[in-house]
Amino acid sequence: MKKIFKQAITGAALLCASATFTYAAEPQSCSQVNMAGPGWTDIDATNAMTGVLLKALGYKQNVANLSVPITYQGLKKGQIDVFLGNWMPAQAPLVKPFEEEKSIEVVHPNLTNAKFTLAVPDYVAAAGIHSFADLAKNADRFDSKIYGIEPGAPANQNIRKMVDDKAFGLGNWKLVESSETGMLTQVERAVREKKWIVFLAWEPHLMNTKFKLTYLDGGDKYFGPNYGGATVNTVARSGYAGQCPNLGRLFSQLTFNVDLENGVITEVLEKKTAVDAAATQALKSHPELLKSWLDGVTTASGANGLQAVQTALGVK
Repeated sequence: MKKIFKQAITGAALLCASATFTYAAEPQSCSQVNMAGPGWTDIDATNAMTGVLLKALGYKQNVANLSVPITYQGLKKGQIDVFLGNWMPAQAPLVKPFEEEKSIEVVHPNLTNAKFTLAVPDYVAAAGIHSFADLAKNADRFDSKIYGIEPGAPANQNIRKMVDDKAFGLGNWKLVESSETGMLTQVERAVREKKWIVFLAWEPHLMNTKFKLTYLDGGDKYFGPNYGGATVNTVARSGYAGQCPNLGRLFSQLTFNVDLENGVITEVLEKKTAVDAAATQALKSHPELLKSWLDGVTTASGANGLQAVQTALGVK
């Protein structure tokens, strides 16, 4: 899998040496990049920043609102080209069959130092709830419920497996599935009324500044070590980098960071800025990122990609 992308990237670099030949062999299908968004604000942010780049490079971005399982089916069927939301290890059981049959390719880690596990408000932690093992003995106060995100999400499946395994004495607990927005509405209501609640939490996300949270320890088997320490990967449909080497190079170099994503998310959720406008402003504020992202990348017509994006953003 890595070999395929290395070959594609090498090919892209060679092609960049000659503007007259660059990417002339790419099929028309490369002109539109089909991506997916599961309705998570962090992926909305990275999709939007990517869209700003693609537009400046002369490509069209199409983002379909799909659940994570349907996204991987779309990658397998060739309906989706790229997905920026492969949270690992949370999605490991879901993506394993697709990797084994080689219907998807893991391109590049686009975010490190993320985390994704269960959390409680700080006043609940102050009352003695610091780990997964502390939940069951306080079942009544939590109403034996764990609040998750949309049905079918891999993180929800991890919670369901934990309950099915009767781990931590949680065999009689219920997973409450909702959208990200729906879950956080429940959290906001609970915090306002100082009620006890345990829910899925992750970073980057505005929830880390909007609420005073404590991530729970001890869930390594279901969410990974270091409080669900996570890496978010870019994945593509099989063969995409070979068919569209210029885009393959871009996606192999596109790397975000927690502060950058949090900035976009805050603009969208707190200041009600349109996500595209927030993404554009974030890139204008961090022009230093463009050089590494666009190294060797051209526009769709073969011109200098870095210069095209800098011109579009009005930065140097």
